[in-house]
Amino acid sequence: MTDAQIGLSIATPVIVVFALALYRMGVLQRTGVVSAVLAAVAIAASLYMQR
Repeated sequence: MTDAQIGLSIATPVIVVFALALYRMGVLQRTGVVSAVLAAVAIAASLYMQR
């Protein structure tokens, strides 16, 4: 695993957990959480496959 892949495997779950925490606090709506999670996973998968 390269440094970039390790960073992606750490950053993506952090983004997902942060989005869920903001949803539970009432800051984000459900569509915002879904779009943030999908975007983070799609970007991570894309960058992970390119390396």
